[in-house]
Amino acid sequence: MDTIASLFSFITWPVSWVIVQFHAVYGAIFGPNTGWAWGLSIVSLVVLIRICLIPLFVKQIKATRAMQTLQPEMKKIQERYKNDKQRQSEEMMKLYKEAGTNPLSSCLPILAQSPFFFALYHVLNGIASGTKIGYINAEQLASARQAHIFGAPLAAKFLDGADTVQKLGASLTDVRVVTAIMIVLMSASQFYTQRQLMTKNVDTTVKTPFMQQQKMLMYVFPIMFAFFGIRFPVGVLVYWLTTNVWTMGQQMYVIRNNPTPGSKAQAAYLERLTKHVTHHGKVSRRSEKAIIKAIVAKGRERNEFERKFINALNKAGLAAQADGTVAKSVATETEVQTEDGATTTAGAAPRRQQPKRQSKSQRQSGGSKQTGESPSLEKSDSPEKTDQPDQPQDSKPAAAQQAPKPGTGARSRAQSGQRKGGSQRPKSPSKK
Repeated sequence: MDTIASLFSFITWPVSWVIVQFHAVYGAIFGPNTGWAWGLSIVSLVVLIRICLIPLFVKQIKATRAMQTLQPEMKKIQERYKNDKQRQSEEMMKLYKEAGTNPLSSCLPILAQSPFFFALYHVLNGIASGTKIGYINAEQLASARQAHIFGAPLAAKFLDGADTVQKLGASLTDVRVVTAIMIVLMSASQFYTQRQLMTKNVDTTVKTPFMQQQKMLMYVFPIMFAFFGIRFPVGVLVYWLTTNVWTMGQQMYVIRNNPTPGSKAQAAYLERLTKHVTHHGKVSRRSEKAIIKAIVAKGRERNEFERKFINALNKAGLAAQADGTVAKSVATETEVQTEDGATTTAGAAPRRQQPKRQSKSQRQSGGSKQTGESPSLEKSDSPEKTDQPDQPQDSKPAAAQQAPKPGTGARSRAQSGQRKGGSQRPKSPSKK
C-alpha cells in the first residue's frame, strides 16, 4: 500500500493544502488540536472531491444503463462467435462504438478519486511516522498527531501494536474498537448501496449476465473493504466511510427521481407522478417532463408500468403530449346523444346496437311485424298453414308459398324454361 501511495505523491501537495485550509476554519471553532477539527477537514475534502465528480457520476449512470440495454446483443455476439475470440472482441468494440458507451465508463468515479485516496493515505502515514509531507509544516504535524477521533489517533491502524499506539497517546483497546466499528459501517454502507441498485433499479424483465456480475460484486466489495480496512489509518477510514455514505445518498436520490425503465423504482416513481399530475393537472418539473416525453416517444414499446401510467392519465381525462406536458383530453369533456337515443362520448364512435332476437312465431310468419318490410316478399316456413280456409286474402297463394320438396323429381319453373311472369316460351314440337 505504501508503494502504491508513493506513486501518487505528486497529488499530496494539493490534498494536504486543502486539508490545511479546512483545518484553519474548523480549528478556530473546535480548537486546532481536536479530532473534530481534523476529522471534519477530511470529511470536507471528501465532499469537495465528490462535488467535482458529479459530472462523472452522471456519465456513469448513463453508461451503466447503456450496458444493461446492450446485454442481449452482447450475448448474441458471444454465442455467434464463441469459437473466434478475435472476431468476438471486434464485434464487441463495434457494438460499444455504435452505442457510444464503454464498460470502463461505469468505473469512472472510482478511478477518478483513487489518486486523492492514495494521496491522503500518504499524508496520514507521514503524520504517523512524524514526517512532513506536502503542505503540512511541523506545527500542523504535531497538532495532527495529538488529534483523536473517539479516543483513536488520526494515524492509528487496527493492526498497530501496543507500542505504536502508545506513542500516539492512546490505548490499543480504543483503537481496535473504533477502527472495527468504522470498518463494519464502511462495509455495510457499501453492501446496502449495491443491494439497493440490484433490488430497486434493475430492469426485472431482462435477465442478463450483467445482473449476475452486479450481484457478485454486492458480496465481494464489502469483503474487500473489510480486508483492506484493517490496514487503513483512522483518517483514511473516515474518508472512505464518508464517500460511501455520499454514494449511498446520491444513489438513493437518482433511483427515486430518475429510475431505470422496467425497474421497481420506476413503478413507484410513476405511481407518485400519476397522483401528482392528476391532482394538479400539470407537470412542473423539467425532469418529469423529460420522463413523460420519453414514455410518449416509445409508443408501443412501452413497458407494463409505462402503459399503466398512460391509462391512468386517460381515465383522469388527461393526455400525455409529445413535449412532456399533459393536457385535458377533448374526447372526454362532453357527451352527445346519437340518433337512436343512446348517450356516447364526443369524439368516440357510438356503440353498435345489437338486433333484437325474433321469436319462433315471428320467424314463421316471415317477420311481418318488423317495420318497413312487406309481408308479400317473405316465404312462409310452415306450408301446412297456407291450406287453411280462414287465411287472409292478402296472403300469398298456397302454391306460391310451398317450396318443392327435394327428391320428388319435380322441376322448377326456371329449370323447365318457363318464365316467372309475362308470356311463356312456346314449347318446341316433339321430334318423332
